[in-house]
Amino acid sequence: MKAGLQPGQQAGFGAVQINASHAYLGESKRLAPGAQPGQQGLPVRLPWRHALLIDHLPVTVAHPPILETRQLQWPDEDACQAWAAALAQRPGIDNAFIELHGPLGAGKTTLVRHLLRALGVTGRIKSPTYAVMEPHVLGNGAVASHFDFYRFTDPREWLDAGFRDVFGQPGLKLAEWPDHAGGVLPVPDLRVIIEPQDEQTRNVSVQACTPAGLGLL
Repeated sequence: MKAGLQPGQQAGFGAVQINASHAYLGESKRLAPGAQPGQQGLPVRLPWRHALLIDHLPVTVAHPPILETRQLQWPDEDACQAWAAALAQRPGIDNAFIELHGPLGAGKTTLVRHLLRALGVTGRIKSPTYAVMEPHVLGNGAVASHFDFYRFTDPREWLDAGFRDVFGQPGLKLAEWPDHAGGVLPVPDLRVIIEPQDEQTRNVSVQACTPAGLGLL
């Protein structure tokens, strides 16, 4: 990430510091033998979710099954834009849920911006780091919801903000930092993991986790 940038201020691909300790690279913990879910200091198992702290207790869960994976390399932002344009042409994209993983400055917001532009969104497309969600109207009239859970710390916000209702309605959902939302998110159709190699090059793993995701892949 370029010097001085904060979350929500990503402006294309830039220099980044790669941190191998990010949650999406970690492994889920297992509940200790004989322990009860919810016991102080012990993981609580919920199906198909990532690790999350709820009331200072670690909630650790299994990852959803991966039906198929594609490995890509974007040598520059133009390659990212071309891939986003191709994805925008896939049937069912306007009703998909896509997770975006990667360190600060990896290009998650850049990918979202190119995808939404390819789907006909006009006007400013910004990272919803502080608002958590930004709605957009696609060219065909469908609704897209762009989430950034970077500052999401309390799962109760999920209900208070009405996000459960958003996910219960048709429309494209794009989530940056989904690990921070942990057990409240449904299984994604696609999981896009962006790994910076240098200032421009990105290695990308695209995982399909549902039959709809297979169609998009």
